[in-house]
Amino acid sequence: MANEKFTKEMVDDYADKLLIGLTEEENQMVLEEFHIIDKNIDLINEIPNIKDVQPMTHALDNFECDFREDVVEESIPIEDLLKNCDETDGDEVEVPRMVG
Repeated sequence: MANEKFTKEMVDDYADKLLIGLTEEENQMVLEEFHIIDKNIDLINEIPNIKDVQPMTHALDNFECDFREDVVEESIPIEDLLKNCDETDGDEVEVPRMVG
């Protein structure tokens, strides 16, 4: 398929940037999903006057959100919090390195 929007190389590049290695099988699965999503977007774009539809901020018209009052409370001293940690460096918690 010439002139594809998504290619194997693109999927590999995205996976590398996200630090997730993909097998050939996983790459193909993601590529197929991209094609399905792209086809669905094309279908949505075929809806007459879709560009005239006002964007929604929430799925419900009568959406209301009651926020609680902000109340300032005394914090626990950092020294007491760090007593629960195995390894610390100054005021920071040391954790094992997970990426290269």
